[in-house]
Amino acid sequence: MRSRHAAAFLARGGLVALLMAASFSSQAAEEAAVTAFSVWQGGGQLYDTGPDQATFVGAIGGTLYIETEKGPVASGRLTCPAIVKISMKDGTQTGTGHCVVLGENDDRVYGDIACSGVFLVGCHGDFTITGGTGRFEGITGGGAVIIRSDFGGRMKATDGKAPQEASGIVYWQELKYKIP
Repeated sequence: MRSRHAAAFLARGGLVALLMAASFSSQAAEEAAVTAFSVWQGGGQLYDTGPDQATFVGAIGGTLYIETEKGPVASGRLTCPAIVKISMKDGTQTGTGHCVVLGENDDRVYGDIACSGVFLVGCHGDFTITGGTGRFEGITGGGAVIIRSDFGGRMKATDGKAPQEASGIVYWQELKYKIP
């Protein structure tokens, strides 16, 4: 249900273009919702932190894409330092992350992720936009997030000396935001 005007902005540069367009409009607040995802790669350390429990400490990152009427459009670079606690017994996991989306001209959007779930099914939770810089100063919003990864299945908890790598996807079906 996006207007043609909003779809044109998305087609030219995704979320960054849409958010930048808001800064050139009248002084009224800009509000919108988008579908977004990032296919990410991650690295860090996996520590043995209890009986049948491991904790991953590291970072994930990848290109952020916004869905448009003409398909996904690259819209910035997502980076999230993260901590994921994994039950090695039943595959349950909880995670938190503090993220930044780097857009054009080094303008940034910051957000926090908190989720819980089961390995390979996904970590479901909330993403909260916590601020921004440049054209995104004062941005607020958020939405439900799903994170799927291969954390936990092929990794062995150690004393943290062996680096761990993983990959996955972060998906927002409806990421709402407001720029003052």
